Amino acid sequence: MGREELASKNKEVRTLWAVSDLHINSPGNRDTVAELVRPRHPEDWLIVAGDVAEDPDTVLGVLRELTERFQQVLWVPGNHELYVRVGDGLGVKEKYEYLVQGCRKLGVLTPEDPYPSFAGHMIAPLFTLYDHTWRPPATEVGHALSAAEDAGIVLTDHYAIAPFVSIPKWCSERLHYSVKRLSRVMGPTILINHWPLVREAMGNVTHQEIGLWSGSKHTQHWPVRFRASQVIYGHLHIPLKLEVDGVTHTEVSLGYRNERLRTLAPRVAAGRWPYPVLTEEVQR
Repeated sequence: MGREELASKNKEVRTLWAVSDLHINSPGNRDTVAELVRPRHPEDWLIVAGDVAEDPDTVLGVLRELTERFQQVLWVPGNHELYVRVGDGLGVKEKYEYLVQGCRKLGVLTPEDPYPSFAGHMIAPLFTLYDHTWRPPATEVGHALSAAEDAGIVLTDHYAIAPFVSIPKWCSERLHYSVKRLSRVMGPTILINHWPLVREAMGNVTHQEIGLWSGSKHTQHWPVRFRASQVIYGHLHIPLKLEVDGVTHTEVSLGYRNERLRTLAPRVAAGRWPYPVLTEEVQR
């Protein structure tokens, strides 16, 4: 056997997988994650793009279990991780910091850590929030929010995040922070965010009012600007793949029980959940 043939025979492939919106307390979801979210190779990585659970220790417990399976886990927060109530003892920002510190103890990478490299791409976990700019043209924020309330289409964020922090201000801070970091990256990227980065992701959403809590107009051109080959996101619970300006955007949510029962089986059968983002040859 020649040297090239031997080298080829010894090559194996590791994968960067992605999931989101595990909603681990939804009936059946914990068992689904235990069964399906598993590596195929000892060096596989896993992206968890937000909405694991509301309780921070539950979130960290799930991430701990995943670190025991995957070589590297990357996590970005979703809106559910940020929910607080009066008497919780943690503000919204404090809860996020608690989760970041907990992730660091586990070795889980967050939006506050250096971007790792996989298969020639810089993998960029982001935390952008939303700023109510995905609203009808020439409509003031207050009017848009009031109209959504009148229509009965209001995300829990309105009651479990907004009273405790200025979301548009925090979103602005997160956008500036992310741009500063991404501007230093050379070469291709994979952008990971719980909320979609482009408005086109809202195309199949029945109630467009949900856009008020789903993104920011300021990220629309990030995928092209920061040389993304793919964007991985969740939040909308509408698993799909779309191409915008030559960049692939993939929603990788599990969702609640009824959504899981409706959408998961065909994705699993097609090898699309967990979603394989990138593969890379490794030497045995």
